[in-house]
Amino acid sequence: MPMSPTPTRKQFLQQAGLLSAATLLGPLTGQASIMAQAPDKRVRIGLIGCGSVSNMYLPHLSKSPFVELVSTCDIIPERAQQAAAKYNIANHYPHIDQLLAGAPFDLLVNLTNMQEHGRLNRLALLAGKHVWSEKPMANTYREGRALLELAVQKKRRIWGAPAVVQSPQFAFMAQAIRDGKLGKVSAAHAHYGHLGPDWSAFFYEKGGGSLPDLGVYNLATLTGLLGPAKSVMAMTSIVTPTRNTTNKGQIPVVAEDNAMVLLDHGNGVLSHVQCGFNYFDPYGHEGKGQEKPTITVWGTKGNLALIGYDWAPFGVDMATTDNEKGDRFATDAGAYRWEMGASVIAECLATGKEPLIHPEHALHVLDIIEAARKSGDTGQRITLQSTFRWPVV
Repeated sequence: MPMSPTPTRKQFLQQAGLLSAATLLGPLTGQASIMAQAPDKRVRIGLIGCGSVSNMYLPHLSKSPFVELVSTCDIIPERAQQAAAKYNIANHYPHIDQLLAGAPFDLLVNLTNMQEHGRLNRLALLAGKHVWSEKPMANTYREGRALLELAVQKKRRIWGAPAVVQSPQFAFMAQAIRDGKLGKVSAAHAHYGHLGPDWSAFFYEKGGGSLPDLGVYNLATLTGLLGPAKSVMAMTSIVTPTRNTTNKGQIPVVAEDNAMVLLDHGNGVLSHVQCGFNYFDPYGHEGKGQEKPTITVWGTKGNLALIGYDWAPFGVDMATTDNEKGDRFATDAGAYRWEMGASVIAECLATGKEPLIHPEHALHVLDIIEAARKSGDTGQRITLQSTFRWPVV
């Protein structure tokens, strides 16, 4: 790759990202170059899982100029049919085998129960599809790593939610930290919780839990801001032993519904995430109107506070030794929406741009979740081996 003798920081980061991608996804270099020459390309999408999350994804995807919605799929056929009719989608299927064998498409958007993500993502890759997966990308780090290796083998791409690194607020916080506005960063805290969903039992069954459903957002944000975690200590618990769910009635809770996770990012930097399905929140599950900080970062010369949730941010408060009272910045979320991930990926596939969202980051967060559970079970500090390209922006 041609490089100028003295690249700017932006050029360096872009080149580093491309080199990282080339190392992992070398066979795709030619494909990206071809896509870059065809900016008007529309990426054909097959969407599986037409439940509650699809009610956010489909409107966003339907408005993207880079997207052609080809098919819907759901194990409850009526839901796939209704979604197809609502968004003028030509095809709908009751099973992934029929989806993959049906009308051709480029990108699978997987919005199914989290326990099914790894299995379905693998089937899609084997069928030659790119994959955007709601969180988590797989049920274990080992399974997720195997998916990424399969994607390389098949000359395809896979990405996993969340898309928190796309927000202007994340960019502002990352830039402030990088520019030394906070001095030496020492600590951070994040929280996210509510009283728990009742529309499906999978949140409380094995493979579910508050960590992959809620904590995943904060873990992605804090590692994105502070760098990959080196080790993890945690405590997890079940506060409410049974739940009433719409699809299965009363069920025993197996996965954690309460978690406290402590991360060591190296260089003395520590952070903490708490999440759970037993939090009274006056803003409710939707988080609308949340105007209080949910993420705070402290340094020797200043601090940052993200206003609202990282999936629905409203601004960043920053106070420093030069301005102790502080001010609010980045009050406009712009085009950022938590449900934009698949649309971002479609645009990148169409134009050849590399997204800020990176599969290695999603896998690192999954590794942290597994380590947190292991730490909670054993009381031990768990060392991590996974990492990802950092800084993100």
